[in-house]
Amino acid sequence: MDLRQLRYFVGISEAGSLLKAATRLHVAQPSLSQQLAALEQELGARLLLRSSRGVSLTPAGQVFLEHARVVLADVERARMAVRDEGTVLRGEVAVGLPTTLAMAATLPILQACRARFPQVRLKLVEAYSGFLREWLLAGRLDVGVLLGDAPEPGLAKLPLLEEQLVLVTAADPARPHPLPAELPLAALAHWPLVLPGREHGLRRVIDEACAPLDVTLDVVAEIEALASVKRAVEAGLGATILPPGSVAAEVAAGRLQAARLTQPGIRRRVVCATHVARPGTAATHAVQALVVEVIQRMVAQGEWPARWIGA
Repeated sequence: MDLRQLRYFVGISEAGSLLKAATRLHVAQPSLSQQLAALEQELGARLLLRSSRGVSLTPAGQVFLEHARVVLADVERARMAVRDEGTVLRGEVAVGLPTTLAMAATLPILQACRARFPQVRLKLVEAYSGFLREWLLAGRLDVGVLLGDAPEPGLAKLPLLEEQLVLVTAADPARPHPLPAELPLAALAHWPLVLPGREHGLRRVIDEACAPLDVTLDVVAEIEALASVKRAVEAGLGATILPPGSVAAEVAAGRLQAARLTQPGIRRRVVCATHVARPGTAATHAVQALVVEVIQRMVAQGEWPARWIGA
């Protein structure tokens, strides 16, 4: 097995046919077929199924495709690390952000990276923290901003900040029901709530905080998309629980209102994580430092309501 075979296999998988892949890779189709057959023979498994409509991945092919992409990405990182030593930083760096953080941090991080490292191609990925963790371990991300500072095998975590969650409700000028500045956690039992599903990292933080107090939540709907959750709350369909930074714009505009949860509060920690066994390029290290710098500045300037706990 060699890198050429991996590139050919990935190329065929993405093109969907040998003919299209041969054109894109500038390789004769018979040669492409021979390399694929040799790869399948070495692995002892069929990777692709051929038909009149093209090719499709077998279950074994789907598994192998993920590994092949990681290997090729690592080779590219190694090449870039050597080439960029002592030169202008360049190349692609993939950074993952949880949805509730991405709304506040994406634009400032992108602006700072474009200004300081114009030759670096930043790839910003927004997803659940659990998915980001898996992709970081699999090599699909270089840097991940994750929720939770508990030690995990394979990950190096740098603590950044701690957020105190708030109860968010609609702010209707025609029927004002102003929230107090603070609400005890036990009061959540009296609010119809719109929350993400139980597999969501934010929902786990909420459930874990409520469990010791035997607070039973009245969850009237589960919605995974943050924007849809906020629209549902704004329409008066229920309240929700979020970090204050994710609703700052709506609160400032008078569309939503928020109250800090106390006695006790619900807090979550945010970390910057990398893979301990996968060396990064100079660009990766520079972007990671930049991400930390930008988030720290946002906290210091009050743009991100949180307590900084980083070094």
